[in-house]
Formats: sequence, C-alpha cells, structure tokens
Amino acid sequence: MKIALLGFGKMGQLIEQIAQQRGHEIVLKISVDNPFDLTKENLRKADVAIDFSTPDAALQNIYACFDADVPVVVGTTGWYGKLQEVKNECDKSNSTMLYGSNFSIGVNLFFKLNKFLSKLMNDHPEYDVQLEETHHTQKLDAPSGTAITLAEGVIENLDRKNEWVNQVTDIPVEVSAKPDQVLIESNRVDHIPGTHSIVYSSEVDDIEITHTAHNRNGFALGAVISAEWLQNRNGFFNVADIFE
Repeated sequence: MKIALLGFGKMGQLIEQIAQQRGHEIVLKISVDNPFDLTKENLRKADVAIDFSTPDAALQNIYACFDADVPVVVGTTGWYGKLQEVKNECDKSNSTMLYGSNFSIGVNLFFKLNKFLSKLMNDHPEYDVQLEETHHTQKLDAPSGTAITLAEGVIENLDRKNEWVNQVTDIPVEVSAKPDQVLIESNRVDHIPGTHSIVYSSEVDDIEITHTAHNRNGFALGAVISAEWLQNRNGFFNVADIFE
C-alpha cells in the first residue's frame, strides 16, 4: 500500500516506521516545510492518506484528499466543530474517510468499558462522575479528543448527564460543573503521551478506571491498521467501526 503522510511531526515519523515495517511505502510527506507539495497530482500517487497534522491544517488536508479521490485516515483532533460539514461533503463527493479521537486498540476497548460502566451507574445516583486527562505540553487542543469521546460516552449512557465542561489547570479560571454536566479536567505535563481517568465519587467510596499510554506506538500502529482496513471501502467511518 502506498501512503501519503499529512503531518510529519513525531507521530508522522512513527507512522512512517511502522508502515514500512508492515511492508507499505511512503510516497508523500507533507510538513510545515513543504505545504505546497500538497497537490492533487502528488496525492494521487498514494492509495491512502494519513493525517496527523494540526487542527488548522486538517480541514484543508481532508478536502484536498476528497478532491483527489484519495481515502484519508484522520487522527488530528480539535476540528470536530466542523464534523457534520465534513461528513456532508464526504457523502456529497462520494469520498472515503475514517476519523477518530484515538487509534489505540487499548483506548478503543476503554471506550467500550466506559459506556458499560456509565449504563451501570444509572441505578446509582449517589455517584457523581468526573474525567481527567493529562498530555504532553505540545498538545494543541484541550480537552483532548479522547476525553471528549469519553465524556460523550458518559452522556450517551448516563441519563443524569447532558453536556461536558472543561477546566484547564494552567488557566486560573475555576470551572464549576452543574449537576447535569460532566467536568473534564485537562492537565499539560512534559513527556506524558496520554492518560485518561473516569472517576465516580460518592460519600463512601470512589470507582475509577484509567487508561495510561506508555508511548505513541499504539496510536501509530492503530492509524496504519485503520488505513489497511479502509482499503476497498467507501464512505464516512469512525475508528470505532473497526472494532465492531
């Protein structure tokens, strides 16, 4: 499989290594140093594109892939406010795209565990729930896309919660969650690939589930597996579709 890498930072470089180990070829690498190489002609050299760029660049990259009729896997987060718009354009142009807030196999199992636990807690109103996410200081968006997915999983399955709010610990403005809100606390610490915790607290005890990434390898491997899965498919997909 021939792959175009849109974004060639730490994640892009790791994806290149894993893709080559799995027998794939990298035919295009786009970074801040060569944005003008993102052309229809160059994209069409690839069977699939993988985007781990920035929230600002992701939309441009997605639409460039649609225009070139090249399937695209999008691991960039921070642009989900435009998700419905992108889905509409994907359907309209008969394009192919797979996106996800986290491509790690462990995290996707964690998503399922989170939903199951949320359903159980419907019968236990004495517990309130809060999320905490910690990432490296280079992460551009807060809360993380993974934390948002987890919060949405809680809201979908826990009847007493309707929306989430975010508290960034580096910003000295305290955010108080209302009873129908899920608080996401975001921490930025050097050299932390990603840790997410969901805590249900009552007056007598806490129930906590946590996923801790030891490195970025799981994210990169999941992105390459997603690109392999996308071959010979057409439409708009979420990474969760791979695990169904």
